[in-house]
Amino acid sequence: MIEQEHLIDLKNISKDFDGTTVLKNINLYVRKKEFVTLLGPSGCGKTTTLRIIGGFEYPSEGTVYFEGKDITNLPPYKRRVNTVFQKYALFPHLNVRDNIAFGLKIAKVPRDEINKRVDRMLDLVNLSGYGKRKVDQLSGGQQQRIAIARALVNEPEVLLLDEPLGALDLKLRKEMQLELKSMQQRLGITFIYVTHDQEEALTMSDTVVVMRDGHILQIGDPKRIYDEPANAFVADFIGESNIMRGIMVRDELVHFSGYDFPCVDSGFGEGVPVDVVVRPEDIMLVGEDIGQISGVVKSVLFKGVHYEMMIDVGETTLKVHSTVMQPQGSRVGINIVPYNIHIMKPMVKEASANV
Repeated sequence: MIEQEHLIDLKNISKDFDGTTVLKNINLYVRKKEFVTLLGPSGCGKTTTLRIIGGFEYPSEGTVYFEGKDITNLPPYKRRVNTVFQKYALFPHLNVRDNIAFGLKIAKVPRDEINKRVDRMLDLVNLSGYGKRKVDQLSGGQQQRIAIARALVNEPEVLLLDEPLGALDLKLRKEMQLELKSMQQRLGITFIYVTHDQEEALTMSDTVVVMRDGHILQIGDPKRIYDEPANAFVADFIGESNIMRGIMVRDELVHFSGYDFPCVDSGFGEGVPVDVVVRPEDIMLVGEDIGQISGVVKSVLFKGVHYEMMIDVGETTLKVHSTVMQPQGSRVGINIVPYNIHIMKPMVKEASANV
């Protein structure tokens, strides 16, 4: 029985291409009005997952539900979803207005209704007055907005976005991240977004789905994904991390970098190998005589809002972010509070990753 709050459910989805398995027993649900981001490196299966939701690919195994109904074999034009692709796919021979109206004309919507909806979409994407322009007269960001307007004008319940900001420069991409999130909140529809950009995922999403090698590694809100990564891959992929091998001495005590550190984790056993993750911003630099451990500053980089320092503590080199710079070659003390030490089981290759 599918829960009512779920708009989309993927149940035991696998997908093979020419004998190669690209999705392996994926289980995922999406709620109404949720902004969900599928995040992972190239080849992890995120775009294939999006295409299965849109009906552009059919799973080799498993079932796709929409509001509890099986739509696994339903063609794209019969699904209440629309897609915005990275390359926009605008019609160069049509002006902006006709590009947006194209789907409505195919559906034989009355002309007055078409005009009303197109005007509303142009206003929504802040391009009122651009209706008669040719699409090749628009900037990349404006073309992207028109592609979104064309997808939204049919009033889908779900908008699928396949790396739509990938072709934009950094400044415009950041502006469009905020605009997309604002648009989704104003419209109150479900967005499913594909990206390999961690910042995009953390900035816009209600829920982030981290994928690797056809598996789902972790599902959660951006803060939980960042603060409590499920394994070393997620920790490394989401932001910057110090990832070290350690030994769990006992509950709430872990050994790494040559020292026993208090932590808040338990249940791993005693003398068990673990992965230890500490974010660079969670390491405090203090006087050498009062630190839990001490080390030598090997390099210093100014990163705009903080300094990035690499500190040799003997067994390893720690990356530290601080607003206070310590000179290269100086000796410093390091303190890490228990809450900022994250313990996890070491990753095993090809581990099942569905959450």
